[in-house]
Amino acid sequence: MKKIGIIAKDTSAARQAAKKLSPWLAKQGKSVFIDSDTASAIKEPGHDRRDLVAAAELLIILGGDGTLLSAARLLSDAKRDVPILGVNLGSLGFMAELSLDELYDHLEKVLLGRFEVEERMMLTASVIRSEKNVARYSVLNDAVINKGALARMVELEVSVNESHLTTIKSDGLIVATPTGSTAYSLSAGGPIIHPVIHCFVLTPICPHTLSNRPIALPDTVTVAVKLLSRSEDVALTLDGQTGFTLERNDRVEIKKSRYKLKLIKHPVKDYYEILRAKLKWGK
Repeated sequence: MKKIGIIAKDTSAARQAAKKLSPWLAKQGKSVFIDSDTASAIKEPGHDRRDLVAAAELLIILGGDGTLLSAARLLSDAKRDVPILGVNLGSLGFMAELSLDELYDHLEKVLLGRFEVEERMMLTASVIRSEKNVARYSVLNDAVINKGALARMVELEVSVNESHLTTIKSDGLIVATPTGSTAYSLSAGGPIIHPVIHCFVLTPICPHTLSNRPIALPDTVTVAVKLLSRSEDVALTLDGQTGFTLERNDRVEIKKSRYKLKLIKHPVKDYYEILRAKLKWGK
């Protein structure tokens, strides 16, 4: 690995970490690519994030899960399978597992090729309007169809591989990957799914019929969700960061992406230890 990309959260702590990390990597003989916003703040040459992910052979994320989510979508859009090392400088990090204190010891091993990668499933979500594909997105956590704060419940027709599953009235529907099962889906009553299981989960948001419960589906299927109601305040939200306004009779088709996120595993902690710590189980 000769080309190392650094993407940092817009915080002073993350930018200071980048300012220290960049010369350290240069001393190891690496070419360092820093996202332009961070580079401007620490007065170093910078690169547009899309150019950065197109060039990097290793991506270091300084921030938290939100920063990592946006980087994952960029990698998928660029059709790159570059490994990501997440360093948690936020309040909650299920994917950005490494602490800043652990970074340099572990990074030395990573640069020598001594690391394990865990592949995380991603989804593609396409919006079909009048039989035309008008939008397409990659997501790592979830694709959510939800109503605005003042809108009435939405009516959604859900099918799996063109077979009718259900029609629900609710505040919306979450389609989450195993990685995303500990995010919005968990808050809405969805199950926790181990990140390497080959499935995704549909979780209704406040369904009118209480028997509409979360359902896990194999990752080989395509889920189609059609908006039946006339509400003018319904959106498709991707990883909680990007949105697209939906219209009546729009169909959202969601399926497994051909690209997977390659997440460098913590050198010591396993998934269950991280889960216990983040969810404060046993405390």
